[in-house]
Amino acid sequence: MTASQSRLLLIDGHSMAYRAFFALPAEKFATDDGQATNAVYGFASMLINLLKAEEPTHVAVAFDVSRHSFRTDEYPAYKDGRGETPEEFKSQIPIIQQLLDALGITWLTKPNFEADDIIATLATRGGAAGFATLISSGDRDAIQLVDPDTTLLYPVKGVTELARYTPEAVEAKYGVAPDRYRDLAALVGEKSDNLPGVPGVGPKTAAKWIVKYGSLDGLVAKADEITGKAGQSLRDHLDDVLRNHRINCLVRDLELESGLDDLAWEGWSVAETNRLFDALQFRALGERLNANLAAKAVGAAVVPVAEVDRVEAAALAPGGLAAWLAAREGDVALAYTGLFASGAGSFDSIALAEGGQALWFEPSQLDAEDERSWADWLADPAKGKLVHDAKAFLWGADAAGWPEPAGIRADTVLGAYLLKPEQRSYALGDLAMQFLGRELETPETPADDGALVGLDAAMNDDAARVEADSAAAAAIGEIAAEQAGRLEQRHQAHLADGMEYPLAAVLARMEITGIAANEGHFADIEAGFAAQSKEATDRAHEIVGRPFNVGSPKQLQEILFDELNMPKTKRTKTGYTTNADALQQLFAKTGHPLLEQLLRFRDVEKLKQIVTTLRSTIQTDGRIHTTFFQTVAATGRLSSTDPNLQNIPVRSEAGRAIRAGFVVSDGFESLMTIDYSQIEMRIMASLTGDEGLIEAFIAGEDIHSAVAAKVFAVDLAAVTAEHRRKIKAMSYGLAYGLSAYGLSQQLGITTQEAQQLSDDYFARFGRVRDYLHRVVEEARRTGYTETIMGRRRYFPDLTSDNRQLREIAERAALNAPIQGSAADIMKTAMLGVDRALREAKLDSRVLLQVHDELVCEVAPGEAGRLEALVREQMSNAAELAVPLTVSAGFGESWEAAAH
Repeated sequence: MTASQSRLLLIDGHSMAYRAFFALPAEKFATDDGQATNAVYGFASMLINLLKAEEPTHVAVAFDVSRHSFRTDEYPAYKDGRGETPEEFKSQIPIIQQLLDALGITWLTKPNFEADDIIATLATRGGAAGFATLISSGDRDAIQLVDPDTTLLYPVKGVTELARYTPEAVEAKYGVAPDRYRDLAALVGEKSDNLPGVPGVGPKTAAKWIVKYGSLDGLVAKADEITGKAGQSLRDHLDDVLRNHRINCLVRDLELESGLDDLAWEGWSVAETNRLFDALQFRALGERLNANLAAKAVGAAVVPVAEVDRVEAAALAPGGLAAWLAAREGDVALAYTGLFASGAGSFDSIALAEGGQALWFEPSQLDAEDERSWADWLADPAKGKLVHDAKAFLWGADAAGWPEPAGIRADTVLGAYLLKPEQRSYALGDLAMQFLGRELETPETPADDGALVGLDAAMNDDAARVEADSAAAAAIGEIAAEQAGRLEQRHQAHLADGMEYPLAAVLARMEITGIAANEGHFADIEAGFAAQSKEATDRAHEIVGRPFNVGSPKQLQEILFDELNMPKTKRTKTGYTTNADALQQLFAKTGHPLLEQLLRFRDVEKLKQIVTTLRSTIQTDGRIHTTFFQTVAATGRLSSTDPNLQNIPVRSEAGRAIRAGFVVSDGFESLMTIDYSQIEMRIMASLTGDEGLIEAFIAGEDIHSAVAAKVFAVDLAAVTAEHRRKIKAMSYGLAYGLSAYGLSQQLGITTQEAQQLSDDYFARFGRVRDYLHRVVEEARRTGYTETIMGRRRYFPDLTSDNRQLREIAERAALNAPIQGSAADIMKTAMLGVDRALREAKLDSRVLLQVHDELVCEVAPGEAGRLEALVREQMSNAAELAVPLTVSAGFGESWEAAAH
């Protein structure tokens, strides 16, 4: 190739996109609205690499129109071995073509022909015009196009590693020249194209024959002279060979809409590419394009990557905080470092950023004047603040003795959660890559004890600390702005501004307050559980006749399946499973007393562990400060940890004993528990519009008995406890997307009986069936479900070719609107209760939220007003077709306040 020689790059679009699709995990590449982008991302990434490395003057990308071509007309089984093209892949081809348009690259298709034929035609024209040609394709048929001026770039691994096939490289690998590769392929066959070769003849034998006889024609002419089994096999399959040879011949003289001059690559449109990359959320890829191909950018100046992070940062000079804050015209972004956990925290540093200016300081070093300015600014709701993890900042502010921060306009953790509720990490560094397409200077690092930190506060260089923290603050401001735009586009801004952001402050106050715990009570029941555990262990040893480790899966496998010869459970890598579900099923089948003791041991050990954890989390103030998470459950429900208060059994005697350890604290007269009655069933009635369900709720009947009466066609008085149990499981199962098999396992009946129960249920409540069907179909069409308040959850797997993934997504799609609506209602109620308590100036307070229940601490003389206030807010948190009813109870402990 000469310096002045034109360079033609030809790309098999489907081949490159298909490699990218399977090389990159789909779950990590999708837009906020669920559009899969792994093929687009991989294609764009490899294309950027090719354009940079090869510096072509002319570029074209060829695509297949469909699997039908003149080849399938001759041989209908052509490519029959390939499975159906995944829908997630199909949907990305038009996006790739939009990308090529934005990059100014010509792409072509030709009905009845394949991309290879387009490439062959253009390569032939390029050769005649004196071009140096590069072909990027994963189809080995393209090897026949290799010549001294044409090189094939063939994928070896993923979307990055390519092998360069020159004539010498082809001959070294296959033993024949490129123009004879077609002959070799005809003999060997091509499995991916469903072209069978000669049985017993591999590439080495085929190459030896072609070299000896000069070509396939020469071989066919001398076929009778070839001895042995291979010769006979060739003669027996000669028709297949000749057909293969016809089919794998690439067409070199197609009439195409574009000529070589049309393929000249003038460069890429900055505006169009940025617009597309913004929609696809490919900020990092946009930076790569800028960095690698800036010289070919058309239409706007490219911002160098190095300049994106720059912010004018300064350390605070004593007495200068008031002036800096007064000069701010917009919302101020705030980054902080330190240790934060369980409702408390301590700051190492704080950085503020706005308008390209940043100010950094250590809170412990503030002088009196700056301390006053800082406190006034924090408490002023008119001064907008943008933070990453507002709750931890609120913990730290409380521990520092500052006023509760007001005016928090955005929390980038919660903004990211609303946009992508399935995402695993909302760390600031991850969000910077996700929303801004760049890395922060200093990544987040966890503290030694696992406590939450904002940024690495262990940097020795003060200048570096200032720069890194300031860059983080600036990034928080940019991320918040980007999230605000996306939330507005998706009609989610009201959930951010009116629900999630203000709820963080409510939860922070609950976490800071905590709930009083009776350590002596917990110690007593822990000892009781330990005694029960030992008793179950001793009894198991007696039954087997010797001691063994009841917690060892290996020993249990030997005893259960080898010595006692029990029915085998599901096989795993380490043998037959002995998990709790498997042991429960075995016990149901065999009734063996050993299994009874093993199950008892596991139940008691689980309860003992719960109590042990509770005791370990009692802090020096005698209270347990759980942490509530808004970003764990994709449905919008809150979860708790350190300790997890949602895993305490609800209706068992053991659960009641554990709840009795949560008590009223000094200075308060009692605890009040108040919860929604059958909120998910009420939401279902409202969403489905089913008249039978609505009538039962309005009449105040027991909903499960009323439904059972209709399903089993009996009078309400004749409904048995078993009738009610089955209907309750069925009704709640619908809200959780429970299958007939799952229902059968829950009720201990056959799958057929469960299916019949489901059929009978839907026969009487047809609108429920119609709604459930409609939810899934609508989600399949739009990609998401919505709660009654507009919270979205995306389900890209609803169109998956994998049946198991698709069915999981369908069940989740059934569950999301109902569970999510219940979560939204509870959050709305919590905000209303918090606001009403402040307005009424009551001293009573909310301590816990667990599932559909609030636990409050009642100040002396306020019980009546508190109950009325909370009832009003919870009952009016949403307008449904049926009333939202709540029930309340009072007592000295969580258990005593049960109702």
